Amino acid sequence: MRLFAAVLPPAAAVAELDMAVARLKGLPGAGELRWTGREGWHFTLAFMGEVEERQLPELSERLGRAASRTEPFSLRLHGGGHFGDRALWAGVAGGTDRLGRLADRADAAARRTGVPMDEHRHYRPHLTLARVRRAPATDLRPYLEALSGFEGSAWQVAELALVRSNLPVSGVRGDRPRYETLLRCPLGRAGTEGHADPRTEARAGGRTGNPGSGAAARDR
Repeated sequence: MRLFAAVLPPAAAVAELDMAVARLKGLPGAGELRWTGREGWHFTLAFMGEVEERQLPELSERLGRAASRTEPFSLRLHGGGHFGDRALWAGVAGGTDRLGRLADRADAAARRTGVPMDEHRHYRPHLTLARVRRAPATDLRPYLEALSGFEGSAWQVAELALVRSNLPVSGVRGDRPRYETLLRCPLGRAGTEGHADPRTEARAGGRTGNPGSGAAARDR
């Protein structure tokens, strides 16, 4: 299964961003961009790729510990940026240092579980809004200008989520991945109270179960 750890913005923050994106979609050339859906708006902490089901109990425990060592913090959606001429994204402000530490800890948890990870790089938080479909690339400057004044309301980040990405198989143009939250790990002291086994939560449609055990080494 294809997994990643993420911070999921609350519904109110998503609604604010949705209004801003609706204005972006009215700009010239917007049809040349492949826009992401609001159900896929998240801040990826650690992308793990394919993870074997047998690794889920240990990964669950390690992510729970990583979350418990990070106190809740405040974030707000703020402005935007781009990756070259390939992608447009919304930025974030507030407790970005704690967000970066949480990303490092999630990455370490996956590595110590034995999940093959890409080379570790400096964390740059972003929420992808659109990708360029083809060359010659669409000029992203008008979109960046429109996003520059965007300022969302602050919210409290209280959990780390383990998310499964189900890639589209239909081959229909515009079909998007489906995202399924398998596990929610509370931040801070609340995280020491336990968390759901993702296999149980996935089968039960969100009902919690007992976490796996067996990870002895401490994560960062």
